[in-house]
Parts: sequence; C-alpha cells; structure tokens
Amino acid sequence: MKLLITGGLGFIGSEIARQSIEKGFETIVVDKVTYAGDLERLRGYEKKYSFYKEDITNREGISKILLEVKPDVVVHTAAETHVDRSIKDPAIFIETNVGGTQVVLDAAKEVGVSKFINFSTDEVYGALGEDGQFTENTPLNPHSPYSVSKAAADMLGRAYFHTFNLPVITVRPSNNYGPWQYPEKLVPVMIFKAHMGENLPVYGKGQNVREWLHVKDCAGAVFAVIEKGQPGEVYNIGSGEEKRNIDTVKAILSLMNKPESLIEFVKDRPGHDFRYSLSVEKIKRELGWEPEITFEIGMKNTVEWYLDNLDWMKTKLSDLKSYWEKAYYK
Repeated sequence: MKLLITGGLGFIGSEIARQSIEKGFETIVVDKVTYAGDLERLRGYEKKYSFYKEDITNREGISKILLEVKPDVVVHTAAETHVDRSIKDPAIFIETNVGGTQVVLDAAKEVGVSKFINFSTDEVYGALGEDGQFTENTPLNPHSPYSVSKAAADMLGRAYFHTFNLPVITVRPSNNYGPWQYPEKLVPVMIFKAHMGENLPVYGKGQNVREWLHVKDCAGAVFAVIEKGQPGEVYNIGSGEEKRNIDTVKAILSLMNKPESLIEFVKDRPGHDFRYSLSVEKIKRELGWEPEITFEIGMKNTVEWYLDNLDWMKTKLSDLKSYWEKAYYK
C-alpha cells in the first residue's frame, strides 16, 4: 500500500509516518516545513520514506506530487493547529486549513484514491459543561478561529464524499500528547518550563477540562480507520482520560519532582472552551479500536522523553521565548 501523509513532519503526522514505515507500507511525506514541521521527527527512518517539500495551498505542486506518486491512501493532517496562534492571526488558519484542504481533496479526486482520511478535531463540536459527551452526530459549533477553520475543512471533506464520491473518512481526535510535540502546546510547555525552573503559566484557574490521547494511540486508530473504516463515516478518537488543566500541570510537576509553587495563573484565553469529551463507542463497536496507553504511563514516558531530548527542545528556544511572551503575558 502507498500511504501519503500531508503534514508528515508534524507531531501527529510523523507518528503516522513512523507507524506506516514500521508496517512496511510505502510511505510518502508531504510537508511545507514550517516552525512546526521538523525532519528530526523521522530521524532513523532515512531512506525508508519519500519526502516532498510543498505547501498544501500550492495547487500545481500538490497535484503534481499526487499524479506522480498515485497513492492508495491519503492521510491529511497538514494544518495550522494552535488555538492561541489562531487568535493572534486568524487569516493563515483559513488559508491553510480550508484552502489547503480543498487543494488536497481536488488532487486526490483527480488521481483517484481508495481512501482519504481527513483529520478534524474534537474542538469542532464546541464546548461542554460538567456533563455529557460529543458523539459523531453532535452538531458542529466551533468557537475559535482555529476550530472554525477545522470545521470548514471537516465539512468540505464530507461534501467531496457526497458530491464527488471521493472516499473521505473524517476522524475527530481529542487532545494529543507525547514525544516530539512542539513546545507551544500545554504538555511540552510545562515540561520545558519546569525543567528550566521558570513559572508555569496556566490560563484562568486551570479548571478547563481536556481529554488526553497519546499520539501513538491516535495513529493506531488511524490505521484501524484505514483498514476497516467506511467512506463517508466520521469516527471520534478519544481516550476517556479527562483532566482539568491544573491537574495535568500538577501531574507533570510531580513526575519531575518540581514544586507546585512554580504554577502561575495568567489571564484566561479569549473564548476558552470549558470542556471536551468524546464518545468513542462507534470506533470501538465498528472497528474494534481502543486506546492502550493510560494517562499515567503515557505522561511518565512523555516527561522522560523530553528530558532525554532537551537538545531538540533547545533548538526551538529563540522562537518560543518570543511566542510565550505574546501568548501568556500580552
């Protein structure tokens, strides 16, 4: 099988690429190589995959790649992904996530693929209160520029299935964490700052609830979807591991033997959704997939990985210091 992954040098995309290579699939990675894409994520897999440096908004370039490669399956993960950055600059999220997705869908339609896995997010559903879960039939109600762009890309993929019979399958995962995540997201930011002995900025009072899914489980679910998923369907991918942000931060500090006095509450993010929670009954029932990595084991392994790979994190420091200042203190 030929598997083409857009955004294959990103956090989730690279894990899908690694698992694809390990399964013996012919693996093709397409990535623009922005701040969030890094060839280091596929270190040790050199010569085991094909790489094309390209922007998904470049219609001519993407079409040329797919016509040359003729993949059996496209896994479309390429996107601008960080809510905070979307608040600062919404335009790039619409351009990349909506316009870029249409380009990739058109190219896949032109060449013909057996499956097109369109990556969405739990954030397209909006927010929950203390109770309840999102199912695949929950109406979309996105609240941030990021989630709006992902909802548009989500629905665009479903429109291509219904209008053009493109075999699109939509996946909506919960918050991913694990090795190689760029330190703009909660878990690596807290690990890095705790290591440096700096204050850990937590929005509001840290009461917002997120469902934490290890990236290896997320990629595993994608391969279950590739193998057994039905075109036109939507599958939530979650773990059932819900944690308040403050509790996640405290768990990280505990694993690192750092004091909770490092926690610094900062002004809340505009439009901060309170809680996400996914029902995964459908993917369990229809595809037989279940997560394998518990929060406790996954977070312990993640902290250990970052502490063993501080050199990689330090290469990002000049950009990160400027970004952290804008995100948390302005």
